[in-house]
Amino acid sequence: MIIKPMVRSNICINSHPAGCAKSTRNQIAYVKEQFGGKKPDGSPRLALVIGCSTGYGLASRIVAAFGCGAATVGVSFEKPASASKPGTPGWYNNQCFDAEASAAGLYAKTLNADAFSNETKTVVIEAVKEAAKAAGLPAQIDLVIYSLASPVRTDPFTGVMHKSVIKPIGKPYSGKTFDIATGKISDISVEPANEEEAAATVKVMGGEDWELWMDALNGAGLLSPVCRTVAYTYIGPELSWGIYKNGTIGRAKEDLERAAGEINKKIADGGAKRAWVSVNKALVTRASAVIPIIPLYISCLFKIMKEKGLHEGCIEQITRLFRERLYTPEAASDPKKTLTDAEGRIRIDDFEMRDDVQQAANALLNTITEENIMTKADAAGFKHDFLEAHGFDVAGIDYEKDVDPSAI
Repeated sequence: MIIKPMVRSNICINSHPAGCAKSTRNQIAYVKEQFGGKKPDGSPRLALVIGCSTGYGLASRIVAAFGCGAATVGVSFEKPASASKPGTPGWYNNQCFDAEASAAGLYAKTLNADAFSNETKTVVIEAVKEAAKAAGLPAQIDLVIYSLASPVRTDPFTGVMHKSVIKPIGKPYSGKTFDIATGKISDISVEPANEEEAAATVKVMGGEDWELWMDALNGAGLLSPVCRTVAYTYIGPELSWGIYKNGTIGRAKEDLERAAGEINKKIADGGAKRAWVSVNKALVTRASAVIPIIPLYISCLFKIMKEKGLHEGCIEQITRLFRERLYTPEAASDPKKTLTDAEGRIRIDDFEMRDDVQQAANALLNTITEENIMTKADAAGFKHDFLEAHGFDVAGIDYEKDVDPSAI
């Protein structure tokens, strides 16, 4: 079939197998070029990536494998393709990663399962043991990346399904949004969440499940003495705080930081932190595309950062996380020397949050209209990244070609 993007209200409901695979291979090629076959000091030998199929999770697995030479186990919950219907983007990304890892002689095991369930944790623990044996390594994980992004979570103990919401807390939030398909800018207002909705969002997007994973792995004796674990978050500029940092998502991310502290109490070696929350830059994701003000802000931010030579996508961000934070010569030998902010968070949003970048992006944002958004801001870049995340608008792919949706 010929597959074209189907976008509704900044949500893409399909994907392209060849485009997803090409995008994944492009990221792999970037990492190979950046590392040049030289592993960073203290590189992980066995890595587990929870939420491995897209965005920062996929990038983390690629850097761990093709930059550090690690055997990897990945878990994500994706919808498989069929002969008549495309799968989710992550389904194709995982298929491509596994094939490329095998061709490179790197062990990779990918499990398609609900990472929130206790049963999946049990299955993954056995998969890690098998991975270590197959790769000729001790059955101990050196790196755990937690990068789940799901709108719902079923509590593994109560069986209750919780649904997250992207809402402000305390008062309504109003802002402008940019429609990717039409280029139309419109005002949108979001009513505040009630306490039940806020609590449910923490249940889904907070740190509880990260803690459960680390407890399970630690209880099984699978964490190496040098194991590091990282979860991802975003803070962003003050203009977005009403809907983000001070909203339901922000409350969940605060819980993620709480979880990091609890994990450190259990796995810290001699008081040295080995669990961190990494604050990353604004990027185009399924979530960010539908949050008021964020599409417009990102379009302006990208314009400024590209002009200043500071722009990074997922793979560039995670490459820098590994090379300049987690596995510097100093941090590799002493986790206490991992570069963090005053709150103990790793900051790779440092380029985005530079004063000159923020001032320029905010000034530009105040001048944007429907008439000039395509020329003054980088709305084209926002749209490209949005489509590329689903396998569309990828250079080198013939989108008029008939493709088998069940194959990459």
